[in-house]
Amino acid sequence: MKKTNSVLTIKDLSYRYDNQTVLENIHLVVPSGSFLAIVGPNGSGKTTLLKSILGLVKLQKGSIELFGTPISKFKDWTRIGFVSQKANSFNSGFPATVFEVVSSGLTAKLGLFRFFKHEHKKKVIEALQSVGMEKFLYRNIGELSGGQQQRVFIARSLVSEPDLLILDEPTVGVDAQTVQTFYNMLEDINKKKGITLILVTHDVGTISDKVSHVACLNKHLHFHGSAKEFDMFADPDLSQFYGHSLQVITHDHSHGR
Repeated sequence: MKKTNSVLTIKDLSYRYDNQTVLENIHLVVPSGSFLAIVGPNGSGKTTLLKSILGLVKLQKGSIELFGTPISKFKDWTRIGFVSQKANSFNSGFPATVFEVVSSGLTAKLGLFRFFKHEHKKKVIEALQSVGMEKFLYRNIGELSGGQQQRVFIARSLVSEPDLLILDEPTVGVDAQTVQTFYNMLEDINKKKGITLILVTHDVGTISDKVSHVACLNKHLHFHGSAKEFDMFADPDLSQFYGHSLQVITHDHSHGR
C-alpha cells in the first residue's frame, strides 16, 4: 500500500457546538509508523477531534489531510481502522462467533455478498494471531471477557490491513490486570506491522513507555511531542492543564523510543 511521510495533517482546526468552543486552533501532524497517544480530561474535545478525523462531522474551520489528501476528497476509508469503547456497550448476547465478527471487517473490501475464500480465512486467522486470540476462532463472542472481546474488535479492524488504526479508550471496561498486556499488544502491532496508531486514553503514565508521541488536548493542544519529552513535562504543568492534581509515572525509554 502507498505510504506517505504524514498519515494525518491537521491545520488550524476549530469546532463549536452552539456557542461553546470545543476545539480551537489545533495543529497536529502524525508521521507514518508513529504511535500517538491523545490524552485529556473529560470534555476536552477528544471525541470531536476523532469524529473530525473520521469524517463524521463537517469541518467548520481549518483543514484535515489523510495520507496527503484533503478529507473532503478522501475516499479510501479501508486504509483506516477504528475501535470504539466497545466493552462498555457491546451486547454480550449477540449470536456471532469470533470468526464471524472478525471476517465482517472484510465486507468493505469484498462486498456484502461475496463468498469467503481460503485466503480470506487466512487473513482472519492472522489478524487474530496479532492479538493473541486465534484459539477462540469459533467461540461465541458473548462468552469472552471484556478484554478478550476488545482484542477481537481490534482484529476486526486489522483484517482489512489498514495503514492507520484509531482506538478510542479501548481499555474502558477491561480489568486492570489485563490493561498492561493490552498495551504491549498495541506496541507490537505498531512495531511489527508498521501500522500507525492513534490512541485516545486516560492512562497517561501507563502508556507513555509504549507510544512514540503524546498530544495533550483540552480545547487547545497544550502539548505535542515525543513520549520522552512528555515524561519530562512538569507535574504542576499537567495538573494545571487537567484542572486537577495529576501525577505522571515516568518510564525508561532506553528500548529505542
